[in-house]
Amino acid sequence: MKRILFINGSPNRNGNTTAMAKQMLAGKKYETLNLVDYKIYPLGQSFDDDQFSEVMQRILEADVLVMGSPVYWHSMTGQFRTLLDRIYATPLKHQLKEKDLYFIFQGAGPSSAMLEAGNYTMSVFCRLFGLHYYGMATNSNEAEKLGINL
Repeated sequence: MKRILFINGSPNRNGNTTAMAKQMLAGKKYETLNLVDYKIYPLGQSFDDDQFSEVMQRILEADVLVMGSPVYWHSMTGQFRTLLDRIYATPLKHQLKEKDLYFIFQGAGPSSAMLEAGNYTMSVFCRLFGLHYYGMATNSNEAEKLGINL
């Protein structure tokens, strides 16, 4: 059985991003990692209480990643972007190869350009590190459709 990890990039543990993940993952066993529960400092910062290594370990233990972020200020949340930056800089990034990734990106009224930018970011992320990108869900219907293939 594949190990599924939902990474919630929303500061709201039980918001719309989580609701969409529940729809996508209905009937499947999965774990949730709320980025808001961890101290992950920006790239280039070094503090003893940084928890990036804990988060990265959980990511490496998963076979399937469902990563989600609400649209904040026309893009991903700061916590989510910081995670991507830190993954880019770690030598462990190549251990992501062959993992499956699904992306949830939702908001109250994002423009198509905002959604395209988020999808582009995640497709490049997957291409750089050899993950299989299965696409982006921006609403409940898309989440359910993507979840069928999990």
